[in-house]
Amino acid sequence: MISVIIPHLNQTDALEACLQSLDAQTLSRDLFEVIVVDNGSTMSPMEVIAGHSGVRLEHEPHPGPGPARNAGAACARGDILAFMDADCRAHPDWLTAIHKAFQQVRPATILGGEVRIRPAVEGNFTAIEAYESVFGFRNRLYVERHGYSVTANLAVRRADFARIGPFPGIQFAEDMQWGQMAIRAGCEFLYVPGMIVFHPARRSLRELYAKWDRQITHYRNTAQVARGWQLRWFATALLVLASPAVGAITVLTSGRLHGISARLKAIAVLCAVRSHRTTKMLALLWRDGTIVWNR
Repeated sequence: MISVIIPHLNQTDALEACLQSLDAQTLSRDLFEVIVVDNGSTMSPMEVIAGHSGVRLEHEPHPGPGPARNAGAACARGDILAFMDADCRAHPDWLTAIHKAFQQVRPATILGGEVRIRPAVEGNFTAIEAYESVFGFRNRLYVERHGYSVTANLAVRRADFARIGPFPGIQFAEDMQWGQMAIRAGCEFLYVPGMIVFHPARRSLRELYAKWDRQITHYRNTAQVARGWQLRWFATALLVLASPAVGAITVLTSGRLHGISARLKAIAVLCAVRSHRTTKMLALLWRDGTIVWNR
């Protein structure tokens, strides 16, 4: 049995679409359960959940998607824990792909799947959507080269999760930190291309900047424990500023975009984002930052 665990905070419209996608799964309904963990929403998602049979609502007062996922795992009944986000939609074969993969893989294997950007208008990418289609969720790269999977599309055996330990709190990048914990516990990650979820792009540069502000603060909180981290941080900031030259090649050769218009849009956003990232990194060189989830 698979337990699908979804952290939620003030996303009732997105949650409705998420649960609809789980209602449409090709895997038999008696082989999975769905647990939504509310993390302090101003309005309870109970009304949304009531419209979908077999969905349980739990609550986690400690802020952050990591603690919410941990609360869902603690009350899950399944042998397998499958994590996704409330603003994601699962491909109809998502759970079938997870079910089949775990019948074939070795023990202590953690699965990470494909995360695709879902455009607001099918076949017509905005500039933000074009950029995020290439750079938003490069989960194959994360799994195969960096040893972790984004928690928007991750599945692990319950026994392995118990052995690895819970996701860290909001001040750290939960997916990266937990991935390191998993590797130290003797687990390995496997990318499963047929394990697909769809994620919306950010709606504006401001939202995209806010996402990177959180991520950069996560990186700083991790980096600052090492001696001489400021020099490496400064050098990295300068490399980020120069990186659009290489990133543009990635955009022009990506199979996720079609047509020169979409590619030029993506390059324009790429330059803006990398410039913002450099500014944020330099601003955090001598002061730390705080993380607020989904605000």
